[in-house]
Amino acid sequence: MALQITKIIKLQIPAGKANPAPPVGPALGQHGLNIQDFCSQFNERTKEMSGTILPVEISVYQNKSFTFIIKKPPAAELIKKKLNLAKGSAIPHKDKVGSLTKKQLQEIAEEKMIDLNANDIAAAMKIIAGTARNMGVKVE
Repeated sequence: MALQITKIIKLQIPAGKANPAPPVGPALGQHGLNIQDFCSQFNERTKEMSGTILPVEISVYQNKSFTFIIKKPPAAELIKKKLNLAKGSAIPHKDKVGSLTKKQLQEIAEEKMIDLNANDIAAAMKIIAGTARNMGVKVE
């Protein structure tokens, strides 16, 4: 008999830096999971991506065991990394903080494609371009 999933927890954690402090501890603790066990597994699987913020989806089972899926970094993080930005613009429609070329946009879209709700690379590029505009990044 397969175990039934009782809850799916979604968090964004810096790679290699999961620890029992918030947000990880409280989110897992309220479902009775072994927090230290999760932290060590997550840190082991993400140590080579250190510093990048990664979305993680944790499936909690009836017997308090868990599995987790690590997704690609958020589009905004990929854009900031590509352009070496500290953060997006505070007033995106007025103050521009950088610009993305079509080639850079396509590279980000290809990397993020599996997590996006897009049928092809053109649709994925539109999604990434929208995120870039909301950050105050011009798309050329």
